[in-house]
Amino acid sequence: MLDTKNKLKECLKREKKYYITGKKRHDQLVEWLVNDPSVRIWKYQKALRYTEYYFCQKGIKRLPYLWYRSKRNRLGLKIGFEMVEGVFEPGLVIYHSGNIVVNGFARVGEDCQLHGDNCIGNNGTTLEAPRIGNRVDIGVGAKIIGNIEIADDIKIGAGAVVTKSFLTPGVTLVGIPARILKKGENQIGE
Repeated sequence: MLDTKNKLKECLKREKKYYITGKKRHDQLVEWLVNDPSVRIWKYQKALRYTEYYFCQKGIKRLPYLWYRSKRNRLGLKIGFEMVEGVFEPGLVIYHSGNIVVNGFARVGEDCQLHGDNCIGNNGTTLEAPRIGNRVDIGVGAKIIGNIEIADDIKIGAGAVVTKSFLTPGVTLVGIPARILKKGENQIGE
């Protein structure tokens, strides 16, 4: 929860390095001027984090929440993201824009990665949504659905549909419905 200015600044500093990649000021300026896809994602994520911060404030200090929420929604509409404040812990990385939907009841741990075209949501019969651990890598087109739990350090392969809990850390999930990829199966790069 980003309830203090220091937590907000620390979170933004931690996440910005994934989006603004130019090493020199000139390169960073070019990224901004050409509206690089990573810059668009960063603008959205920054608005999301400010929304989280101002949501936690009390009284008149909460007024900017409305502005940042509106900004987040406008940017999300342009790049295809639907997320709400309070779902992601610090360290979120989004690699591609387009069609990422995250249920407001979901909880996602630190240093998680979304590769695009993802859905983290309920199963349509209840409001309960996934609880995802730290350092989970969610591949392109992967969907995580229902009142399930995903352990730390799991990789979810492209196109996988996860509808049940996986509590063993460090495994790779593939397929529809998702299953644990066993050693020796067609693993690229091994």
